[in-house]
Amino acid sequence: MTSPAPPPPEPDWRFFRENVDIRDVLVAEIDGTVAGYVRMSQPSPIPAGDHVLMISGLAVDPAFQRRGVGRALIDAAAEEARARGARRLRLRVLSHNTAAMRLYESTGFVVEGVLRGEFFLDGVYRDDVLMVIDLTA
Repeated sequence: MTSPAPPPPEPDWRFFRENVDIRDVLVAEIDGTVAGYVRMSQPSPIPAGDHVLMISGLAVDPAFQRRGVGRALIDAAAEEARARGARRLRLRVLSHNTAAMRLYESTGFVVEGVLRGEFFLDGVYRDDVLMVIDLTA
């Protein structure tokens, strides 16, 4: 399991809802097929936090994994965040998702905090890792 959130109840699989702005979703396309997406959000609703954006969703179709799609999406999210004037881009990842953590680290993210035992998944307490990239560097 790579997300602590339960899947939405069927048949309600709408991606865009009232809290998701289409401008916050970047899509990777290969040969006319959606290969993946990254979704960003404003983690804090107050103006003092406007310089921070958060990757709040990242997915790559299994048929396109290990082809650089995830890296391209993360790079595109960082570029978009910079274009919006953000100074920091952050994300959260479950500690046992080591492949994702390696990918994030290889794109410049560093661990900034760990919430120990934050989620109980599949009978095990899992840490939630906060990772951040400084967009001014």
